[in-house]
Amino acid sequence: MTGPVWFAFGLTLFAGLATGLGSVIAFFAKRSNTRFLAFSLGFSAGVMLYVSFVEIFAKARETLCGALGSPTGYITCTAAFFAGILLTGIIDKLVPEAKNPHEIHRKRELEGPRPAPSPHLLRTGLFTALAIGIHNFPEGLATFIAALAEPKLGIAIAVAIAIHNIPEGISVSIPIYYAVGSKKKAFFYSFLSGLAEPAGALIGYIFLRAFFSDLAFGLIFAGVAGIMVYISLDELLPAAEKYGEHHLSIYGLVLGMAVMAASLLLFA
Repeated sequence: MTGPVWFAFGLTLFAGLATGLGSVIAFFAKRSNTRFLAFSLGFSAGVMLYVSFVEIFAKARETLCGALGSPTGYITCTAAFFAGILLTGIIDKLVPEAKNPHEIHRKRELEGPRPAPSPHLLRTGLFTALAIGIHNFPEGLATFIAALAEPKLGIAIAVAIAIHNIPEGISVSIPIYYAVGSKKKAFFYSFLSGLAEPAGALIGYIFLRAFFSDLAFGLIFAGVAGIMVYISLDELLPAAEKYGEHHLSIYGLVLGMAVMAASLLLFA
């Protein structure tokens, strides 16, 4: 792998490992600062929405119009954008709500007697870990492709997804803990699920590098924009609402957009 590829893969690994950090917070922090989590989730959504609409979609449109001409390139870009949304929505729909790692769980759910482990609960925990991995896989691919194309965008997206993965790690550890009755195993499975993001990057690189062209790049980039918009609207903002006050998540959203806009202007 070349230097840029290693850089993109490293950013994806950083974002994925934040899930394990969320598990540590869930098990060892004395209390969860839900107001800060709400603000952080809103901030993450603001970064991802701004960069998706202002930078990624625009770059995909420019690339596809150059490869296919206008208006064919614009139409193709729009179709790929909604295809990214549809793909993420289908993945989300295939996971039953009771096992969905993006359903909010709070740290206080850990209070009470430790449950006795059983083969049935272990199967439940393993299924939950698999569901988390399925959700994280396209996020890893999105981070990797963005970082490979534009390093400054890759950094912003990696940080936004890492912020998203910290409370996700909290919500993941709690149901797995109740499934297997062990904090160590709950941490291990949630940590392992975070590795689905660098796995998505690696598999994407292996299978897509032979097809890299302006056309393929434009299609993937437009799809990545759709994936990130879906994650922001379906996961980050609803989670922020559940973790804290409405206005905190909106303040975070606006600040995230402002920070992303400032960074793009500074490094333009």
